[in-house]
Amino acid sequence: MTTPFYVSPEQIMKDRAEYARKGISRGRSVAVIFYDKGIVFVGENPSRALHKISEIYDRLAFAAAGRYNEYEQLRIAGVRHADMRGYVYDRRDVTGRALANTYAQALGTMFSEGAGKPYEVELAVAEVGEAAADDQGYRITFDGQVTDIRGFQVLGGAADAVTQVLESSYEENAALETVLNAAVDALGRDGTEPRTLAPNQLEVAVLERTRTQARKFRRISENALARLLGVAGDSAGEGEGDSEDGAKNGGGDAGQTGTTNPPAAKSVPADDGDVLGAVDDILGEDGTPEES
Repeated sequence: MTTPFYVSPEQIMKDRAEYARKGISRGRSVAVIFYDKGIVFVGENPSRALHKISEIYDRLAFAAAGRYNEYEQLRIAGVRHADMRGYVYDRRDVTGRALANTYAQALGTMFSEGAGKPYEVELAVAEVGEAAADDQGYRITFDGQVTDIRGFQVLGGAADAVTQVLESSYEENAALETVLNAAVDALGRDGTEPRTLAPNQLEVAVLERTRTQARKFRRISENALARLLGVAGDSAGEGEGDSEDGAKNGGGDAGQTGTTNPPAAKSVPADDGDVLGAVDDILGEDGTPEES
């Protein structure tokens, strides 16, 4: 009779954490930075269709690094959560803190109790307030840990290297142009050879406090980004360029190509997977999780 192979629980958790970290580090970094008029999200992403940064609700946005199909499911679950809470209560009751807690519970449960592999994702949820002091940001890791974002946060890829560069140039309450240039410079120095990132290699969006509309999220187009970075692009300066996001909440992936993706509800795969099921369990039947 053979002796069953024993692996201690500590070693299992260690192996799962290492697996998730390796997967997250293979991608490119995303930076979330507070500036004087809101919160800006900057990521290296040449794709015009697959987004790392998306709108969740009026004042909420989402950024992610890691495996795309996994964080896309989390984005959809977040939109559902926000829509349900806003419908049942009031739009003002949809908060970044509640959404971050929901993500943390779902990811933590899947990391510690899931039978399959852990999710290879790292998330950030940000909420712009009426004043700079009210701005909030949260980083949620693959194992469900939540930390406050103070000033800025870098997710995924070579996060440590990018953070080190950004720490030396970050200025509190700086203008958008200053913050953007610092972020792009830091993202280009994530390896041994510094790189100069062009506007068409970047995905940038803001939660802008000064917008008169209820929805504060908007993407920065390539032309507008070239102007902000002081880069002489082929068509920089033509048109205003800042593309509005989708026509409804959850349409945060309205691309810079000018097309609008289908509403989130229609883009849900036939099999929602464990993430949506876990989030639904947390939301409960009435879709109203308790804030903690």
